[in-house]
Amino acid sequence: METGSKAKKGAGGRKGGPKAKSVSRSVKAGLQFPVGRIGRYLKKGRYAQRVGSGAPVYLAAVLEYLAAEVLELAGNAARDNKKNRIVPRHVCLAVRNDEELGRLLGGVTIAHGGVLPNINPVLLPKKTGKEGTEPKSPKKATKSPKKAL
Repeated sequence: METGSKAKKGAGGRKGGPKAKSVSRSVKAGLQFPVGRIGRYLKKGRYAQRVGSGAPVYLAAVLEYLAAEVLELAGNAARDNKKNRIVPRHVCLAVRNDEELGRLLGGVTIAHGGVLPNINPVLLPKKTGKEGTEPKSPKKATKSPKKAL
């Protein structure tokens, strides 16, 4: 009467039933970044003789957080410039305007990113001592003495 009652017993179909569907470590951790691939790179890179099972999960979570942070700030920069698409310029503006990301990526060059808009205060025109007055220039209201005659 009941079909498939044996399918749930045993781990991975040890009792002879159909094999259970595998669940990736990224799904178990609730992450988008690939935990298995990061673990493979950690082992292949020979950073240590042994790599714990929690290390790739932690590293994937950190990388995902950093990527989400940069993308959110770059999206805001794109919206400020009235654009729908994030380009390297927006990523550069996002990183350089954020204090912590700017310190983390201080020595990094972003290709086609440009620089922050900045004008040295020395180059700006000097302000006069009195407020509300314009720099000295010939006023249009006063007429030259030759035309007054």
